[in-house]
Amino acid sequence: MQEAQLKQSTGGSSLKDILELVLDKGIVICGDIQIKVADVDLLTIKIRLLVCGVDTAKKMGIDWWEHDSFLSSKAREQELAEEGKETQELKKKIEELEARIKSA
Repeated sequence: MQEAQLKQSTGGSSLKDILELVLDKGIVICGDIQIKVADVDLLTIKIRLLVCGVDTAKKMGIDWWEHDSFLSSKAREQELAEEGKETQELKKKIEELEARIKSA
């Protein structure tokens, strides 16, 4: 009788079905760790874990991997372009300051 209950409790779901459901809907695990001494917070660590598929994450507005230069070549190219622009602006400011110093 226990075997029949066990089979019914899983409902015939395979690991593939469970993973598909988790990746489609997502699962969130949250936890906080606090260390206090005499009611003084010394350390607080907030842990958040979200497991879902890429499409589900995008629907939630989560797409950090597209903007992380370590993971995305497009993000790295954009970062390099911005760094180049900043470098040019700094060079221009230095030249202006040098010109002011010479004229003073």
